[in-house]
Amino acid sequence: MYEDDYTYNAHSENRPAGPGADMRFDPNPEKAPKKTKLGMGKKILMTVCLGLFFGVFGGLGFMAATSATEILRSGMEQAGLRLKPQEEEAIEVTGEAESDVSEAAAPAVRVDEVDAGNITAVVTDVTDVVSNVMPAVVSVNNNYTETYQYFGREFSNEGQASGSGIIIGENETEILIVSNYHVVYENDMLEVQFVDGSMLEAQVKGSDPSMDLTVLAVALEDISNETRESIAIAKLGDSDSLMVGEPAIAIGNAMGYGQSVTTGVVSALDRESSYYNGESEVNTTFIQTDAAINPGNSGGALLNIKGEVIGINSNKVGGDLIEGMGYAIPISAARPIIEELMLMETRTAVEEDDRGYLGIYGITVDTEYSEVFNIPQGVFITDVFADTAAEAAGLKYGDIITEFDGVEIYSMETLAKRLSFYEVGESVTLIVMSGDAMGGYEEKEIEVVLGEQPTETP
Repeated sequence: MYEDDYTYNAHSENRPAGPGADMRFDPNPEKAPKKTKLGMGKKILMTVCLGLFFGVFGGLGFMAATSATEILRSGMEQAGLRLKPQEEEAIEVTGEAESDVSEAAAPAVRVDEVDAGNITAVVTDVTDVVSNVMPAVVSVNNNYTETYQYFGREFSNEGQASGSGIIIGENETEILIVSNYHVVYENDMLEVQFVDGSMLEAQVKGSDPSMDLTVLAVALEDISNETRESIAIAKLGDSDSLMVGEPAIAIGNAMGYGQSVTTGVVSALDRESSYYNGESEVNTTFIQTDAAINPGNSGGALLNIKGEVIGINSNKVGGDLIEGMGYAIPISAARPIIEELMLMETRTAVEEDDRGYLGIYGITVDTEYSEVFNIPQGVFITDVFADTAAEAAGLKYGDIITEFDGVEIYSMETLAKRLSFYEVGESVTLIVMSGDAMGGYEEKEIEVVLGEQPTETP
């Protein structure tokens, strides 16, 4: 028999029994099935057919991809955008956003967007805004002396606190800077560091503790020409026109490390909150933002996409417990106060022997005492010394001093600090709340000519 002759038995292991199981195939090799071989011509014909088949479908796929690309490119051209030729695979969208702000002012943040089908690309860039506004933001260093009691003895330590400020103007003799009152509270000396790194002494020109605002002044004669060329005056915006969700940029001296930038959005408007500014409670409405505002950012700038100041960064709510909730004083509410403080006379500390003397002893009426006893906040006079300026002006026990020469007074410490800027013989105006017969208080304006300090404390 030949090698491919075989007998297929239905009972073999490779096939189950069934109908026709007893059939046997003819072992004759001539009747066995044979494999068919293709000729060379047929092989060539089949190869050509397969090539045409794949070519047709490949061409259709290429046409579909080209059409999709042209649709995307057409949509982008209508939006005024283009694909970078060398980076088409990355589909990076570039373009120029329209802005009504000149480059000399603060140009808008670039926000380029295109929607082609289901593809949306957005590119944001705040570098132009930051480069224009950073020269108008300063670091503020508060050098202070802290005193404390320990086992009946008084000790003191020198310390330094950091904050931020915004250059808002200048007059014939000064550069003017706005910051938070709590940044400069109880200072021995204030220093301002400009964008070029130069550091100069600053004076408090005026403060409004109830709004946590202060205006500082740096003498122009102390500023070098190089520094003057490097700094800028910030442009104030309109916080009343803000909308929730629009971009916000915060610049400030975060953690005292130097100027830094954070970005976010306006999270909420007219957000009511309160905090302690060092001597009194601040109760007002704020702009809420998720742009990171950390210690040291206080007094810095919150900007819109045009680079305009829309708020003065104030504090971070909740400390380490809450993230993404920073507050800023709305610039539209702060502007009238800032303009008034800018007009005040800048005073420098007077030598101790030349300082004027009022001649009272008083206690602080803080927010808590004011609410509990229903009396005005300020300095409650508990004693008027004989033969002093206070006695000559008619001040008496129970009067509450609420304002000293245009500056609101919230504590005995604040009153003493203000007196350190006035010489013997100067006349000042006090606002005093005096008790009336009905159990209430009547506001009085009293002129006081400051006297000399006695050789011995009464």
